[in-house]
Amino acid sequence: MLGPKSIYAEQCKQGSFIGVDFLEDIDLSNRLPENWRDFNKEFIPIHQKRYPERSKVGSGLACGNLWTVAKGLLIGDIVLCPNGQKAYMVGEIISEYEYKKGELLPHRRNVRWYEKLIDRDQMTEAMRNSCGSIGTVSTITKYSEEIDRLIAGSQPVYIISTDETIENPSVFALEMHLEEFLVQNWKQTELGKKYDIYAEDGQLVGQQYPSDTGPIDILAISKNKKELLVIELKRGKASDVVVGQIQRYMGYVKEELAEKDQTVKGAIIAFESDNKLNRALSVASNIEFYTYKISFKLEKG
Repeated sequence: MLGPKSIYAEQCKQGSFIGVDFLEDIDLSNRLPENWRDFNKEFIPIHQKRYPERSKVGSGLACGNLWTVAKGLLIGDIVLCPNGQKAYMVGEIISEYEYKKGELLPHRRNVRWYEKLIDRDQMTEAMRNSCGSIGTVSTITKYSEEIDRLIAGSQPVYIISTDETIENPSVFALEMHLEEFLVQNWKQTELGKKYDIYAEDGQLVGQQYPSDTGPIDILAISKNKKELLVIELKRGKASDVVVGQIQRYMGYVKEELAEKDQTVKGAIIAFESDNKLNRALSVASNIEFYTYKISFKLEKG
């Protein structure tokens, strides 16, 4: 995202670059470690000092995005940038980090823009949802094949599943959009009574929140601001493996994001559990398990 609501998209296209403006007065040329967690340890305190109204969660997101653009992207990587007109500019990273003091989006990478734009309406719904994030950076590597086809001018291929047997295709199709449905209907859920999805400046940043062990499906905070909730979504049946996964996310939130007076809890949401999961959860008192129910009906108006 090139500025709020893509306001700098045209300037970036004309200047053949992408960039961000977090900590815009600091040259990062010799301050970009290989690990973004090390970068965050140094720069989150600096960001919070500059913006004391920001939480650790907001500062962590800003610094993580800054490292990703400055260091995490590799030469040859493909980037998609919304142009503010329901289409995406497509470009290839062609340089290492450059700092342009005093200029627009000073933390930059040079880009070779393609002539081809990708229309939002051409994307599969799953890819639209991932690209529709309001955050500065979101990872869409899992859609690389679809992106290649769209760049080439071919229509996307819709794949439901390649690694499991689907007993009820209509139910599975709804499950594919479980995360988006939960986010959009959050206030009507049991969790929505106590928690809000994490937001900064009125914008949701808690969906697919980055951590050093992978993105957290949903990061929420209690209405009294005393508790952070890590939510892991699983389509179908969840196994005991998910307990270790969510504990890693919770550990990251506790160590890197939680304030001194905040506790961290977890919630696993799946269609059903098994005996192994129930055993694991019986000794994990800070993790709750929820099941979801999918239904579809028509009512005569």
